[in-house]
Amino acid sequence: MNIARDIVRVYNATKSESLGDQISMADTSMRRLFGLLGKRSLDPGSGLFIVPSQAIHTVGMAFPIDVIFVDDKYNVLGVREAVRPFRVTRVFWKAYGVLELPVGTISGSRTEVGDQITVKFASPEQVAGS
Repeated sequence: MNIARDIVRVYNATKSESLGDQISMADTSMRRLFGLLGKRSLDPGSGLFIVPSQAIHTVGMAFPIDVIFVDDKYNVLGVREAVRPFRVTRVFWKAYGVLELPVGTISGSRTEVGDQITVKFASPEQVAGS
């Protein structure tokens, strides 16, 4: 496992705001299956980017999350703030992936439908410094 390839930095280019610099990738079936289960919270700047995904559930989770749905060009298709445990989102048929972020990330970054985000793999130095 190349840990630098497993962590991404996500930035809202439209609003010039960081969404997180320690976002874990869930790009395998096992990582998508377990997601954030077992975690007690998300630290500011952290999160999970699930690809591919068109919907999520929070069954079994211990805390609420902010959720951003993006298409394959990283345009924001939908946002859901403070999704509580044991909920299911609607399906975004054109979604490529879903960002699961700490509550307050969407409002703090002013992220909304139509915004353009960028996703960059973190360098090994950035991962080691976390």
